[in-house]
Amino acid sequence: MSISRLELQNYLDGMLRVSEISDYCPNGLQVEGTGNIEKIVTGVTASQALVNAAIEANADALIVHHGYFWKGESLAVTGMKKRRLSALLTNDLNLFAYHLPLDVHPEFGNNRQLASILDIQNISAVTGVKPVGVVMQGNFEEPIEGLALQAKLQQLLGRDVLIEGPISKPISTLAWCTGGGQGFIEQAVELGVDAFITGEVSEQTVHTAREMGITFFAAGHHATERYGVKSLGEHIKQQFDVSVEFIDIDNPA
Repeated sequence: MSISRLELQNYLDGMLRVSEISDYCPNGLQVEGTGNIEKIVTGVTASQALVNAAIEANADALIVHHGYFWKGESLAVTGMKKRRLSALLTNDLNLFAYHLPLDVHPEFGNNRQLASILDIQNISAVTGVKPVGVVMQGNFEEPIEGLALQAKLQQLLGRDVLIEGPISKPISTLAWCTGGGQGFIEQAVELGVDAFITGEVSEQTVHTAREMGITFFAAGHHATERYGVKSLGEHIKQQFDVSVEFIDIDNPA
């Protein structure tokens, strides 16, 4: 089975509400390839390694969370950017990228998928943070100690997880933001939750966790954002009966 590029683009742009969400990059079709799509590869970041893997898999489209053309980057098509774009264009490979629209989606988003993996209950978006859904909150059915949650995250995500703040107190309520969401720790404190999970950590984040008494986890930018695009690909496969393969290019960050 196959789907046209335009049909896939319209479906994803509509479902992910691209026109409603302001972002730091263009969302949707970033590089135009073949008009007929039979095989799709999904992955976190459109690195050269993932582009090469998609070409090796004979894909017609690559769908990622982190694409190209970020605000503030050089407009010159040289070096790394030239090599990536050249590979896509030479092989007529479509590149679709969805950044914040994929983070916040209530079903296929990175935040929602991380909650599913951790079996978090009573999930809701924090309405005071825009776009709504970039920070979520919920609770565990049974309280879990900080060190036990660290071990659970490490087992599920397959990487080391930093814990700061109170490490042994029971955690019932929590907030989270996948990827580089450490800047939202103060909003998490204002919510009154026991813990905050994100992907990255900054120097000041550690002091905030210690001084405000909130248990903080940095579980990896890549590791916390594998599951949104993977879930989106599985949905596309069911919706359109096309071949979809998730390829994970490991990244320790």
